[in-house]
Amino acid sequence: MNKLALYFRLVRAHKPIGILLLLWPTLWALWMASNGHPDPLILAIFVVGTALMRSAGCAINDYADRDFDRHVKRTVDRPLTSGRIKGWEALMVAAVLAIVSFLLILPLNALTKELSVVAVIIAGSYPYFKRFFALPQAYLGIAFGFGIPMAFAAVQGHVPAVAWWLLVANVFWSLAYDTEYAMVDRDDDLKIGIRTSAITFGRYDVAAIMVCYAATLGIDLACGWSLGLRWWFVAGILVAAGMAVYHYTLIRGRDRMRCFAAFNHNNWLGAAVFAGVALDYALG
Repeated sequence: MNKLALYFRLVRAHKPIGILLLLWPTLWALWMASNGHPDPLILAIFVVGTALMRSAGCAINDYADRDFDRHVKRTVDRPLTSGRIKGWEALMVAAVLAIVSFLLILPLNALTKELSVVAVIIAGSYPYFKRFFALPQAYLGIAFGFGIPMAFAAVQGHVPAVAWWLLVANVFWSLAYDTEYAMVDRDDDLKIGIRTSAITFGRYDVAAIMVCYAATLGIDLACGWSLGLRWWFVAGILVAAGMAVYHYTLIRGRDRMRCFAAFNHNNWLGAAVFAGVALDYALG
């Protein structure tokens, strides 16, 4: 396998679920901030920037976890862990992607640029939170959702309270889906001493996930309603709630593969919320 193919796998370009989980809340925010009419240039910058920064985050994560991943079944064959690329290469890939992402936002206002610096710091420090923080998935939610305040800043020139509440909703959503993800690796994580929400929640893991889904959709509903969104939006929230119930049927037995399936299915939950937002602005 040549180097480009290995870099492709390093940044998980073959697994776009991570990009989508960042993209949906960013799109919610862009549509809400612009009353359903986002500027095409701003939209393109955020879509491409989201993909690039998620890819950079994967490279940083693999560098930080290179000594842990060899003890986890699911990650032992990653390019950096398996020794097919070097640590400096992962850092180089992350740096190039981050620089290109910053160049993308140069046409945007100063506040958006300032928030992008905060976003990079949060994304770069996330992998190390697993060393000591009992709920690193909550910190991940901030990293994955920071496109929300950036979107409002880019469109409106400031970050209103509703944007921060949407970020809180994303923290709860990340706790839900990444706990499902962590349930897949729980046995390995216990052996090597990594902290995850699946370990912290223990036997209450399934209940905690469902509470997080309820908090996510409840806050999203309140935020959308405060902005004037109505029945198409409510329909999207209800569809997403139905998906959360479906996730419960997958994870309640704590089977590894069914938990992983629930994690992947969150793409459709995020899409349902976005569809409700977009349809309400278009048809409401």
